[in-house]
Amino acid sequence: MALPLREKSSVAEKRTVTQADGVTLREQLRISFKDRSYLCLHAGFFTCGFHIAFLVTHLPGEVNLCGLPASVGAASIAIIGLANVVGSIYAGWLGQTQRMKMILFWMYASRAFAIAIYLVAPKTELTFYIFAAVLGFTWLATVPPTAGLIGKLFGPRYLGTLFGFALLSHQIGGFFGAWLGGIAFVQNGSYEWMWYADIVLASIAALVNLPIREAHPKSLVTVS
Repeated sequence: MALPLREKSSVAEKRTVTQADGVTLREQLRISFKDRSYLCLHAGFFTCGFHIAFLVTHLPGEVNLCGLPASVGAASIAIIGLANVVGSIYAGWLGQTQRMKMILFWMYASRAFAIAIYLVAPKTELTFYIFAAVLGFTWLATVPPTAGLIGKLFGPRYLGTLFGFALLSHQIGGFFGAWLGGIAFVQNGSYEWMWYADIVLASIAALVNLPIREAHPKSLVTVS
């Protein structure tokens, strides 16, 4: 299916010549990793990975601890997947008119709030389904604004590589989310401390996005 998307050789050669000028990839990486805004995106994405891996790995176990059937865990993960589609599309659309760093702020803040509500709510099937829908809505909806911000900060030329490094931070966070969730359960017989860690990390991720330098989309509009 990707074959029709290939560029003609003449177009690819022109593009290569056009991109020959300017900074090299090594120079761009050095500039990026000295940029506070880029590092803030890494920190937020680390937390995102932590949340996702912990939930997708241990949510069925949490359902079991609450005395509910395994089908509730399966349905909750399915709801997360469905809500993720809606949330990701909405985040991409919203980024056209709103500051992407504020989109990230509210997404991470909503996760902290949702987990806090979950901890005090009765552990019923409906609670898990609502909880899954809320978290699913922000699940990978962090990707469009994160990639968009990297493009705004450094341009599209090395966007794939720069976003790839940010995704590496996401995957490292995912490792710790899944691993520490297992350790917490083995040592305490519950995931209580992991939920508290999720709230703290989500709150930090929300705040760390605020210092990111980003012009309002309306200020970027030019009249031809």
